[in-house]
Amino acid sequence: MTYTPKSDFLTVMRDRGFIADCTDYQGFDEALLAGVVPGYIGFDATAKSLHVGSLIQIMMLRWLQKTGHQPITLMGGGTTKVGDPSFRADERPLLTPAQIDDNIAGIRQVFAAYIDYDSDAPNRALMLNNDEWLDKLNYLEFLRDIGRHFSVNRMLSFESVKSRLDREQSLSFLEFNYMILQAYDFLELNRRYGCLVQFGGSDQWGNIVNGIDLTRRVLDHEIYGLTTPLLTTSDGKKMGKTADGAVWLNADMKSPYEFWQFWRNTTDADVGRFLKLYTELPVDECDRLGALGGSEVNAAKIILANAVTTLLHGADAATAAEATAREVFEKGGVGDDLPTLELTAAEVGDGISVVQLIVRSGLAKTGKEAKRLIVDNGARLDDAPLTDAGLMIDAGTLAGTVKLSAGKKRHALVKLAD
Repeated sequence: MTYTPKSDFLTVMRDRGFIADCTDYQGFDEALLAGVVPGYIGFDATAKSLHVGSLIQIMMLRWLQKTGHQPITLMGGGTTKVGDPSFRADERPLLTPAQIDDNIAGIRQVFAAYIDYDSDAPNRALMLNNDEWLDKLNYLEFLRDIGRHFSVNRMLSFESVKSRLDREQSLSFLEFNYMILQAYDFLELNRRYGCLVQFGGSDQWGNIVNGIDLTRRVLDHEIYGLTTPLLTTSDGKKMGKTADGAVWLNADMKSPYEFWQFWRNTTDADVGRFLKLYTELPVDECDRLGALGGSEVNAAKIILANAVTTLLHGADAATAAEATAREVFEKGGVGDDLPTLELTAAEVGDGISVVQLIVRSGLAKTGKEAKRLIVDNGARLDDAPLTDAGLMIDAGTLAGTVKLSAGKKRHALVKLAD
């Protein structure tokens, strides 16, 4: 970014590393200086929770509001019925309207932790659902009034589509319509709410530009797009994905302790960058902590884990997670905040295999993976090496709490339900 911004929002975005590209830095900056700017990000409801990969977008909306502007959270109740083909190898499975509504209900829980939807301030956030206007579209009118503004040649040139076609992978007509619907969202948000900017990951650049072009053609309004970098960790892994799967933001899908532990396990090279993106610590302090080396960097990782967990789950959850980690790792104890699998006496019966417990507690995805963990000496039962993959655990043992471990950093408790 060579342009030097004057607005608080763009300055924060630049200094903290949020910006990949912008359609017009100066124009957007001047709009931010002129008054309250509404800006939106769309979230399709493909699961019951968003994961850590979406957190950079959520933090961007939070900073937008903190610098005096209006965040719009757009739930993709309509676009989820189609599915975004961007950079995917295959078509997304189609969800029923009931599944989509259920997923939206789950996703909504996260945003209240970051964004204020309830105040009377001019920049009070809005949460909308694009099904409100997409579901009512008349197909022939839509083709005539909106479809005529899109060049198929240009749409085929977008990298998200081109990469799919270059691999000779099918792109259905249903998916091809997605970018038109997303462009129409921007038009509608501008028309209804004066929305001036769409944010998104850099993979959404083509879709964002489409919306800007459409709004200029139909309404003759000047609007903007700003993208964030697609984040990977320093070792090349996609942000939010681990060996155990996605790091979900909803507490019922990833416990606050597991969430805290994800950030505590950040690689040394990522600490400073993640502090800038995912916390509100001053930039100078983020740089200082990120420059620490040796054992000192572990203190910075705890600060990172506490700050990120506090924003999402609250200070009490962060404190409890840190206490559990100290109990487990420094004192060899059990820890009150570990993920817990509760089984009924009927489920245990005359005994349940330790392999099944490892899978059901989330320490392995399959029985095969659990057995391999045991064979490779990576599993422990109450901190003792687990060597027998055929071991059966009876109800008497589970009357007290049993601790299972996979490697040095992943633990779970198993007990009988009260």
